[in-house]
Amino acid sequence: MTSMPVIVAFGGVNAAGRVSGHHAYRRTVVECLDEPRAAATWRSLAGLVGYQGPLDEAGIDRLGAHSLVRRLEPEVFDPQRAPWNRRLRVRTNGGPVAFETPRRDVPDHLPEGWRIEENGGGTVRITLGETSEILVPDRRDIGVSAAGMLPRGFDPGSLYAARSHPRALQLALFGASDALGCLGLDWPGVMARVAPDQIATYAGSAMAQQDEHGNGGLLGHRHRGRRVTSKHVAMGLAEMAADFVNAYVLGSLGQTGHNMGACATFLYNLRLGAQDIREGRARVAIIGGVEAPLVPDVMDGLATMGALATDASLRELEGKAADEEPDHRRACRPFGANSGFVVAEGAQFLVLMEGELALELGADIHGGVGDVFVHADGHKKSISSPGVGNYVTFAKAVAAARRALGERAVRERSFVQAHGTGTPQNRVSESLILDSVAKAFEIENWPVAAVKCFVGHTMAAAGGDQISSALGTWRDGIVPGIATIDEAADDVHAERLRISREPFDAGVERLDAVFVNSKGFGGNNATAWLAAPHVVERRLAEAYGPAAIDGWRRRVEPTREQAAAYDEAASAGDLRVIYKFDHAVRDGSHVRLDRDQLQIEGYGPIRL
Repeated sequence: MTSMPVIVAFGGVNAAGRVSGHHAYRRTVVECLDEPRAAATWRSLAGLVGYQGPLDEAGIDRLGAHSLVRRLEPEVFDPQRAPWNRRLRVRTNGGPVAFETPRRDVPDHLPEGWRIEENGGGTVRITLGETSEILVPDRRDIGVSAAGMLPRGFDPGSLYAARSHPRALQLALFGASDALGCLGLDWPGVMARVAPDQIATYAGSAMAQQDEHGNGGLLGHRHRGRRVTSKHVAMGLAEMAADFVNAYVLGSLGQTGHNMGACATFLYNLRLGAQDIREGRARVAIIGGVEAPLVPDVMDGLATMGALATDASLRELEGKAADEEPDHRRACRPFGANSGFVVAEGAQFLVLMEGELALELGADIHGGVGDVFVHADGHKKSISSPGVGNYVTFAKAVAAARRALGERAVRERSFVQAHGTGTPQNRVSESLILDSVAKAFEIENWPVAAVKCFVGHTMAAAGGDQISSALGTWRDGIVPGIATIDEAADDVHAERLRISREPFDAGVERLDAVFVNSKGFGGNNATAWLAAPHVVERRLAEAYGPAAIDGWRRRVEPTREQAAAYDEAASAGDLRVIYKFDHAVRDGSHVRLDRDQLQIEGYGPIRL
């Protein structure tokens, strides 16, 4: 426990709002909050989206309607009129067919049979051959209208000089900045206390950047008659979120990378950062997951796979006619009668710290990372079907928590943040895993939450959505219900599970541990167990003595005050994205090197 990485800050954004200050979590349980916390939740959401009106019933209804999972809004794209190109094969029927066009628009290589004549004045006349193939811009209904969009009105690119950055990278900068605001400590001051090579950053996306400024433009612009730019390849790389955060937010020279694992990506990165701290390779680790997949190409592809909850399938679940609107708010229904998952955008970041350093700096303690287990599925019939690897990860996580915290903490004082995608396969396979593990460890009535019912599936950020929700549960004592279901489906295995649409008020400091589960395409399974802040504080007191804890309690007060000041400013609309472009750039002239150490101007020494 003395080597357990401590969660000292968290930040980001998803469909529920800003993550720091527990606001996104509280949006999911706002009906259970007292008046001051509920008011602060709506105030934070208003500040995020730039809403200036009164927070009366109408204002709150407006903010509520444009957050969480809902129908795709016009500024994203119209799913019933998604752009695509229709291929036409045309015949001239023997007569000449011609058109005029500017000379600059003529293809370098004319299709077979086409003839060109100069008109003068910069235009030409083109006569088609007997048969031709052309592409015509068209619109189509992709059949899916529900998504986990960021709250309407929030535009991360407007908060700094975005310079055609893909949306996911905009979200990465916001998420990392939000986490540093939540940290409540001056980041240069933290860097001054830690060797440059003792900081690690692991962050990125599962699908890379798919909009037109990233891989979407790289792969699609030529087919749309547009030019590929020099930025497309670099901006599309999946690990670019870590690169952006290092270069423009942290100024870090430390370890960096990104471990992709489909929908388990966040926990894969968490494992890297936690291992670095446990094994002494880092004293601080920044963990992130970002995804911005709300583009027609991605949603059309997922719909074609049969993975998403379509409008037609939702109508069937609800018994509605073909011309009726389905309830998009309830599109994601983990462990209930369901038909598919809901794709979503978002960013999640954690700041981890070595326990001793956290005490010395007066960093706040929001929880601790016990361990993260990752295993594959073995032989599979279908690459996307669930396998047995998640039994291994989940059972190992529970066993590890039992060894660290004791039998009672696991049996009576833990809960689950399930992967809970809302697909028929997941509801059966994951519930069977949870129920089987509960039986093996003699757990009864195990509370199960599934945050995707509120925010959708953010893929690389999904594990972070689950963790930030768990941090909120430890703060307020409320385990969110699975609000979009009426009850567990008939084929769900829930003999020992507590699966309910109603929130579970466990009380503050009544839950010692959470098990965060992730399952991804291809057999990417990960399960983490995290310890509650009161457990971490108790174990740190045992390890370092009462004097160290007393000193920490004095030092943490100004930290909390600074974090609260950041939160108040952000809730008032003062959203500060750190973007230090072309700032304190170093090159070889700033380096001093001998056989024992490397010194770079502006940084502490690095021992060799």
